[in-house]
Amino acid sequence: MLGDSESLRLLKVINGLYQPSRNEARRLAKRARLNKLYLAYLRRVGGVLRDELELEESRFKWFMQNTLEVTKALEGTDYALYKFRRPVDHVSVDLDVLIEVQDVPRAVKSLRERGFRVVVPEPYTVTMERRGFIVDLYTMPSFAWIVYMDGRKLIKEHASDIELWGTTVRALNEEAEVAVAAAHAIYKEHLVLLMDCLVVWRWLSTKAWRVAAELGVEATLRELLKVCDLVKRGLAEAPYRPRPHTLARAYLGKVLGDTVFRTILPNALKYLLSRRNIGTKVLGRLTRRSY
Repeated sequence: MLGDSESLRLLKVINGLYQPSRNEARRLAKRARLNKLYLAYLRRVGGVLRDELELEESRFKWFMQNTLEVTKALEGTDYALYKFRRPVDHVSVDLDVLIEVQDVPRAVKSLRERGFRVVVPEPYTVTMERRGFIVDLYTMPSFAWIVYMDGRKLIKEHASDIELWGTTVRALNEEAEVAVAAAHAIYKEHLVLLMDCLVVWRWLSTKAWRVAAELGVEATLRELLKVCDLVKRGLAEAPYRPRPHTLARAYLGKVLGDTVFRTILPNALKYLLSRRNIGTKVLGRLTRRSY
């Protein structure tokens, strides 16, 4: 048993149970970045990495201000912030939003009026950008043009109003975020982050299991829990890449149990054929340490 892995020490720091030396603090900072826990980590180590903390706090403020402006633009549409609620504050690389398909034109128009431009239009996603801030408008959670969860069900049945910096916005419920974290990690990213483990450790419940089952992603939640157990026992570092047979088992179960997934699976071939340098991109995806 490892017992003293970097992942466990990072968790102890975030939970206020361990204070690293200056040299170790810099090593753990790299692990925190990879696991989307950089801000939470820097807030714990405080003055040891003060300059980095000030910069990350500035980035967090910028991200939240942009998020509030996007939600203002989406008023009047049926939307929900997606992969947004987390047990600790963090700065994401983009803002993911689920939105009803009929509201997409209105949302795009409203965001364009605020200076955003369409970067990539795809079957289930429209990516928009303004001065480095990226918004992904999803009609369905998907990868490679393949839908793996029912976006409309998430919006209609598993979203609620939350308060964000004094403003009311729409976001997925915590139990739905558990199901989303598992499906996203296994089906789409093929990587489990410590942030994913925090989500399931803090918010896993009978209701979360029920939501995962309703959405057809219960198998991914089981796989995520297995990985997180390895991390908690010091037997694996995060980010953790599930073994090929684990991914194959998850995909096979999805194909057998999800009619929609099975029907649109050929979209993956269309997606691959539409991409340049696809071999390089696939290799990069298979060897990356985080996302």
